[in-house]
Amino acid sequence: YCGEWIESHTLHVYLLHAPDFLGYPGAIDLARADRALVERGLRLKKAGNTVMETLGGRAIHPVNVRVGGFCRAPSPTELRPLAETLRHALDDALATVRWAVGLDFPDFSHDHEYLALTTDDRYPLESGTPRTTGGRSFTAAGFEHHVVETPVPHSTALHARLTDGALYMTGPLARFSLNRDRLPPIAAQAAADAGLGAECRNPFQSIVVRAVEIVCAVEEALRLISTYRPPERPHVPVPPKAGVGHGMTEAPRGLLYHRYDLDAQGRITAARIVPPTSQNQ
Repeated sequence: YCGEWIESHTLHVYLLHAPDFLGYPGAIDLARADRALVERGLRLKKAGNTVMETLGGRAIHPVNVRVGGFCRAPSPTELRPLAETLRHALDDALATVRWAVGLDFPDFSHDHEYLALTTDDRYPLESGTPRTTGGRSFTAAGFEHHVVETPVPHSTALHARLTDGALYMTGPLARFSLNRDRLPPIAAQAAADAGLGAECRNPFQSIVVRAVEIVCAVEEALRLISTYRPPERPHVPVPPKAGVGHGMTEAPRGLLYHRYDLDAQGRITAARIVPPTSQNQ
């Protein structure tokens, strides 16, 4: 998850968002004007890709993940060069925060509710409890009782609201605003140096929050490597049985919900996926 956050956020910051702020049609034009800036972004993205390749088998759509864990676990020797790559990436990530703060942001804010996972002891990535800035809290299994999706005439994507009709947003701004005090030390200092307060409600400043989350993901990846001990087995047995499973994680662009109905042989009979992009639409 750290690798996915690094590569996805970096792609968004440098190749999608930065050209808009700086007045260029795209990243190629920006690279002609500021080669060093784009090269820093490409280095950061490559670091995220390297995490994905080392643990997942390939940079996009990992193949090393399986039910119950992983097909194989890396050795500490394999992770040493990855840690060195991430230490350099941390410098680039901090430089990204300092650069993003200097962009020209329109004066704008919104009052929608934020929805994100929260945890007691760390910034949420792969797990947590869903909460809103309005004080709602529920389990993953309760997601469908608190969020309703409906079709709209102008889009093929379902649009989401809270069950009382309230609009909400998910994503980096929501995560940050609900978990600001759970950032790891280096990311917390970067957020403070960037002038980010307890919450951020200017969507144009999401580029700054994304940059802070890159620092967070690099810092967390380094922590995980430093404490890593190879497991006896890379996965645990998961015998098939009938049931319904619910899961929620924080994808780079926000809260991601999955529900699967299984029969006694472990075959999926029904599935529902609610991605963050459609929720924010």
